[in-house]
Amino acid sequence: MSRSQQALVAYVSLDMPVAVVTGGNRGVGREVCRQLALLGFGVVLGSRDLRKGEIAAKELDPEGVRILACQLEVDNSISVAAMADWVKERFGRADVLINNASTMYDRWATASNVDLGTVAEAIDVNLFGPWRVIHALLPMLRSSARPRIVNVSSEGGSISAMTGGSPAYGVSKAGLNALTRLLAGELARDGILVNAVCPGWPASEAHPQGRSLAQAAASVIWAVTIPNGGPTGTFTRDGQPFPW
Repeated sequence: MSRSQQALVAYVSLDMPVAVVTGGNRGVGREVCRQLALLGFGVVLGSRDLRKGEIAAKELDPEGVRILACQLEVDNSISVAAMADWVKERFGRADVLINNASTMYDRWATASNVDLGTVAEAIDVNLFGPWRVIHALLPMLRSSARPRIVNVSSEGGSISAMTGGSPAYGVSKAGLNALTRLLAGELARDGILVNAVCPGWPASEAHPQGRSLAQAAASVIWAVTIPNGGPTGTFTRDGQPFPW
C-alpha cells in the first residue's frame, strides 16, 4: 500500500463513514465520488480498470486522503468478493453502497429482434451486478449506524414510460427497480434504506440538452443523505417521485 493509501486508511479509521461507489471512474459515478468526499465520506471508487480508477481518484483527491480506488467487476463474483474483503481489511466498515456501474444504452435495438445474449449481458451487469455487491457488503452495512443502498436506475427502466426500444437496458433497469422494492421491505428491520434513483441523462453529443454531471449526481446524493427513518423503496429524481 502506498503512503497516500496508508494515510487515507488512517484518516478514515477516525469514525469517518465509508461509501462504496461502483463504476466510479467516469461520468455520474465519478461526480458522485467527488460530492461524497466533500460531504466528509471516505470513498471507495470501484473501477473495472484499476489504473483508470487510480487516475480518477488522484484527479479528484490529489492529497489522497478521501478517495481510494479499488478494482471491481460487478459481473464477476470473485472480483466482488475480493472487493468486500478489501474494504473490510482496510476500513472495517461500509456505510453506503451506490450501485452505479451499468451497461451502455442499446437505443439501436428493439425487443422484437434483439440478440438475447446482449440482454443477458445487460442483466448480468445492471441487475445481478448490484445484487452481488449488496450480498457481499450487507454484513458491514448491517453494522452501520446509518446504512444506505442507492441503486442508480434510469427513466429507461420506468415501465409506465416504456413504448419500445432499448430492451436490454430497459428490462435490466426495471429489474433493478424491482430489486430495490424487495430489499427495501426486507431490510427495513435493519434500518437500511434502499432507494432507486433516476439521475437523468447527462449532457453529451447524443443528448445536448441533458443535465450536468453535478445535477445528475445530486439526485444520487439525496438518497444518501436522507435521515434515518426516511423514505425507503422509492424511485426518485431530484428527491421527487419518478414514475415506476
